[in-house]
Amino acid sequence: MENLNTNPTELKRGLKARHLTMISLGGTIGTGLFLASGGAIHTAGPGGALVAYAAIGIMVYFLMTGLAEMAAYMPVAGSFRVYATKFVDPAFGFALGWNYWYNWAITIAAELAAVVIIMKFWFPDSPSMLWSALCLAIMFGLNYLSVKGFGEAEYWFSLIKVVTVVVFLIVGFLMILGIMGGEAIGFKNFTIDDAPFNGGFFTIIGIFMAAGFSFQGTELLGVTAGESENPRKNIPLAIRQVFWRILLFYILAIFVIGLIIPYTTESLVSSDISDIAVSPFTLVFERAGLAFAASVMNAVILTAILSAGNSGMYASTRMLWDLARDGKAPKFLGKLDKRGVPVNALIVTALMGTLAFLTTFFDDGVVYIWLLNASGMSGFIAWVGIAMSHYRFRKAYVAQGRDLKDLPYRAKWFPFGPLFALIICIIVILGQNYTAFTGGSIDWTSVLVSYIGLPLFLILWLGYKSIKKTKVVSLKEANFDVKQ
Repeated sequence: MENLNTNPTELKRGLKARHLTMISLGGTIGTGLFLASGGAIHTAGPGGALVAYAAIGIMVYFLMTGLAEMAAYMPVAGSFRVYATKFVDPAFGFALGWNYWYNWAITIAAELAAVVIIMKFWFPDSPSMLWSALCLAIMFGLNYLSVKGFGEAEYWFSLIKVVTVVVFLIVGFLMILGIMGGEAIGFKNFTIDDAPFNGGFFTIIGIFMAAGFSFQGTELLGVTAGESENPRKNIPLAIRQVFWRILLFYILAIFVIGLIIPYTTESLVSSDISDIAVSPFTLVFERAGLAFAASVMNAVILTAILSAGNSGMYASTRMLWDLARDGKAPKFLGKLDKRGVPVNALIVTALMGTLAFLTTFFDDGVVYIWLLNASGMSGFIAWVGIAMSHYRFRKAYVAQGRDLKDLPYRAKWFPFGPLFALIICIIVILGQNYTAFTGGSIDWTSVLVSYIGLPLFLILWLGYKSIKKTKVVSLKEANFDVKQ
């Protein structure tokens, strides 16, 4: 296979194996780990947080290995949108594509808002628009240069996050053993009061949902398949890192935090990005005697924000370009420049993110909150699409008499893997705000705010299905051709 695609109508395969490996390693490291993990431990206890994150980690492992099986065999930029179109229903693929584009476009807006708060830590009197505009320019520029520009930026952003977590784990274990920060801590904080579990089963379910948000973004590897050198080899190689990443970065980090900081510590409960001092990473570093911890973690979280925004702009631009190329978005969005960059789709995506960000200045940010809530469920819906697509991909592959040995990469534990992931995702989607139904009366405002993303997706799906009269794809007629 050629490493560089010279077709002017196709994306360039400029992402190397090291880019994919680091994107895989750093893909889920962000504010979910650096900030929200503290709230999870405070709510469910260290044991409860470990159970919730481990369960979600197993689910994500099955999702990503299933995605790797499809992406290695059919490396396309549209990723699971294309797979859903080919193996489930064209209407389902249409809805997934627009859902995913919207999700990441709104994420760009969220990062523009977050970077302002981070920069105010160092420059409290500076104008907010300055930092958001600078952040947008950086994200746009990295994506405009070439796919290599995106890949290199993500490589270094991810490397910073990975190094931070590794240093944190080393310092943490030295503290637990008493080599740093005073006497040995041991397991005393893991068993105080109601630890390691606090609040019972439903508390763990609540953390279960929060953990899911922390892992969103891992599916980005599937989107990069269309621009990867030798995707049949490199995509599975990167996906294999998923299990070890989950084990190292989340499970061990939560284990270390739970051992060092009592789960009853009130400062753990805040997940407000404006207060970096409450990051459990900061608390651990400070207890180790590292006084500069807050400033260092502030810089690392800034890196995580830029990384998320950069990834969001890349993923949403490629999805919009692919929708246009397939006739499901305006035709002008499907054009590439001579460097293989979908510039028109990039500009429209950046404008969408900017407009969404500007809503933070109106109506006390009410419009912005609604936009964020609508996108919050989108990641889980995308995961449902991956699980369904993989299940039907494998079924169609066998139904058409193809040999499983010919797959470049084969996901293990089929069909348990995709079915397990599908069930867990549906539980998380339906249980987003189960407390709104458990009171004396249903809190309809809270229900609408939490679940608005679901009816929007259903309108796209069923609306397209009604207009185009699409049908569920027959397993024996599913199209395995990479070209659409």
